[in-house]
Amino acid sequence: MHAKQCTTLSDTGWAAFSSGSTGSPRIILRSEASWSSSFAAVTELMQLQSTDAVYLPAPLSSSLSLFSVAHARAVGAAIVLPNSHGFDPADLAHATVVHGTPHALGTIVESLENGQTPHRMRLAFVGGAHLDIALRRRAEAEGVRVVSYYGAAELSFVAVDTDGLGYLAFPGVEVRVNSGTADAGSGDEGPADAGPGDAGTLTPGELWVRSPYLASGYLTSSYLGSNGALRHAPGGWASVGDLVEVDSTHRLHFRGRLDGAILTGSATVVPEDVELALRSIDGIEDAVVLGIPNASVGALVAVLIETTPGGAMPTARSLRTHARSRLIPSHLPRRWYRTDHLPRTLSGKPDRDAVRRAIDNGEVTRLE
Repeated sequence: MHAKQCTTLSDTGWAAFSSGSTGSPRIILRSEASWSSSFAAVTELMQLQSTDAVYLPAPLSSSLSLFSVAHARAVGAAIVLPNSHGFDPADLAHATVVHGTPHALGTIVESLENGQTPHRMRLAFVGGAHLDIALRRRAEAEGVRVVSYYGAAELSFVAVDTDGLGYLAFPGVEVRVNSGTADAGSGDEGPADAGPGDAGTLTPGELWVRSPYLASGYLTSSYLGSNGALRHAPGGWASVGDLVEVDSTHRLHFRGRLDGAILTGSATVVPEDVELALRSIDGIEDAVVLGIPNASVGALVAVLIETTPGGAMPTARSLRTHARSRLIPSHLPRRWYRTDHLPRTLSGKPDRDAVRRAIDNGEVTRLE
């Protein structure tokens, strides 16, 4: 690729890949200040010092790891990289902090729980996907404090949860929520005058943010498309189409992306809501929910579950019984599939496109 083909390089300090969890990764451009301006807040949240060593299990091509390299070097902390492609308990020998996804934290906690892994780990800084409260408590039981955050490669940090009670706006971030989630609009109208003032309604809406941490946009050329989730609006606001609810304590509850909702019959089903409920069923380690086209209702709610290693093989009937106590009828999966290991991106997020291909190609077991 030639530099002259790019749309903007004038103030670009960093170029990082999006996760690719819902499609092909995109190259995101941002200024040096869009990251460095958050260093002080992140340092405070992590209580990071020059004597710390930060373990980065995700590939260095990911924005999560690339940010951590820049941040750790600014503080003077050491970087610990994996010894191999997969997790090795020996990686933890010198690390005091880990910055990674919930999947990476789960692998680390499992290793700590067996009592055979010497470590000095004091804190996990976790982002990239939903963190189950049970995993947070398991980490804390092993002496690892957990700070989780929500962010997007295009927006950087948006919200943070330091105690497991829910997400609050990240320091330096303003949030607004458009009421009415069914139509994301053209993106030109920007955020409505909702948000914290409407807290307590639990009305879902599209999240817009304003902060010094926003990316400039995407790398575009004759070889790369410019389509991406990031939209800018007047006044410095930006959105990637996240669906959120705001409760009476001003905490944000993330409900997925507007463009990922499943329309089935007269209902709109947000996959993340169903996935959260299903993960609470014994024997289900993780779940990815998607819509399968259907001529009668538009789409059928389907799910691919990752089952607990060594556990009994579940049946669709038993899973439906458990699911009925957790979900309203319109949100119940109509088709159930299982696998030993969900397809994941290099950073550890479930790869939704790969899940769809695996189901379409008959590569996973359908439960009857």
